[in-house]
Amino acid sequence: MAIYLMVKMNLMKAMKMTSEINLPKPPIKSPVKGAGLTKPGIVILQFALIALVAMIEIFFRSNVGFLTGFAIWISYYGALIYGRTGTTYVAVVNPPLALALAVIILLPTVGGISMSITRFGIDLVSGLASVAPFLLTGAAFGWWYYFKEKKRLLTRSA
Repeated sequence: MAIYLMVKMNLMKAMKMTSEINLPKPPIKSPVKGAGLTKPGIVILQFALIALVAMIEIFFRSNVGFLTGFAIWISYYGALIYGRTGTTYVAVVNPPLALALAVIILLPTVGGISMSITRFGIDLVSGLASVAPFLLTGAAFGWWYYFKEKKRLLTRSA
């Protein structure tokens, strides 16, 4: 027991000594130089990310799923964090549209289902059903963030 107390006291002294030393702190640099992403930049980057991941997933699995859903979450987060002020609406509205366009283009081409309308419809519905939780949770967070930012901007201008 005495050894335990001695070790504990020595650790506390060491912690006190290191807390008294003023170490230099490097400046935290923003990952985005300048004001941030514009509306067209958000649209292009969200579409590119979702389409790339969907293409890889359709190539290996023949449909979209978890990886595409995770890319949807990343695109929501990235656009909301790195976009300029006033781009929140575009950041929230675009991912479902980008997913729809990517899936409609990629399923017949990369997925290899050709142009069979019935097969295309079944794959489209099952793919959208597998990413629906990601779309719903991402949209819920995005709209919450949008209304929070809108309220903050209205109270600041008043």
